[in-house]
Amino acid sequence: MINWKNLHKKLSDMNRIVLSTHENPDGDGLGCAYAMHHIAKKMKIESKIITATKFSKQYNFLNQHNCIELYDHDIHYNWIKDADAAFIFDVGDFVRLRDVGRALTENKIYTFNIDHHPSLENSFFNENYVDTAAAATGEMIYEFIKKNEINFTKDEAIGVYTAIMTDTGSFRHSNTNSNCHKIAMECIELGVNSSRIYQSIYENRSIAQVSILSELSKNLNFELDGEFAWFVIDQDLMIKAKAHSSDVDGFTDFVRTIEGVEVSLMFYQIDNENCRINFRSKGSYVLNGVAQKFGGGGHKFACGAKIQGNIKETISMVTSETKDSILNQRQSNL
Repeated sequence: MINWKNLHKKLSDMNRIVLSTHENPDGDGLGCAYAMHHIAKKMKIESKIITATKFSKQYNFLNQHNCIELYDHDIHYNWIKDADAAFIFDVGDFVRLRDVGRALTENKIYTFNIDHHPSLENSFFNENYVDTAAAATGEMIYEFIKKNEINFTKDEAIGVYTAIMTDTGSFRHSNTNSNCHKIAMECIELGVNSSRIYQSIYENRSIAQVSILSELSKNLNFELDGEFAWFVIDQDLMIKAKAHSSDVDGFTDFVRTIEGVEVSLMFYQIDNENCRINFRSKGSYVLNGVAQKFGGGGHKFACGAKIQGNIKETISMVTSETKDSILNQRQSNL
């Protein structure tokens, strides 16, 4: 059991804290940071939500009073230097903090890792609060609030609801549990507009995203009797669609919804030397072992990695490894 009271006691002695999450922030990481920002405000603790990369406009509703800031060395380095600690949410791997992580390391800031990912490497953090059974890190923040009898208001509820809703795929994915629904019900009772949050995140696609979807739908690759589908978003497509890196989010989930597809895999070419891969599984096949072989990680059915090298070679290696994993699991399930 996580000792949330111990964490609260330590927080109570602080005057300034850094709040952050992984690069290309999602609803879980941002939602947790937003909730903790309001908890800190109640406790008269100065806090800033600082992200390593831009967040998607889908989460603009969380940026009340510009409380989320993109890391700028000239602005934030010295501010971080005087912080008592940093609270990092849903990061999975310290390297995904990028410039924020470097600033924390160089300034020797005490770091708390709050996460539900099965992290491969936690030694960069001073303290780890990890619960892999939690559907979302937001579920853990809710527990922190309740265990410490913190007044749970609409402000914190907006962050918690966003975190849980997005990481459960709007309560559709296999990680959804009864507690998720109970928390969501309490958030709605506190005044959270669930419809507005859903519309902002899932019904607010940019023209760039529609352009990408149009192209990739013509170039989907189906293998293993249609159970395995993969696609590529390269730099040419990004330029043609006038897209930003945040515009590629959600396509792996979309491809997984196709009839007969059990596993979807995205190759996103970041630049000529780097590629990002993302896996999604409906539940028949576990994929995080494949992600780990390429230096990544994540959940059993939702994981990924960043790979250095030529994209053609990366596609060949990863698709081969993925097919082997699926076939091995098929065999063991006979």
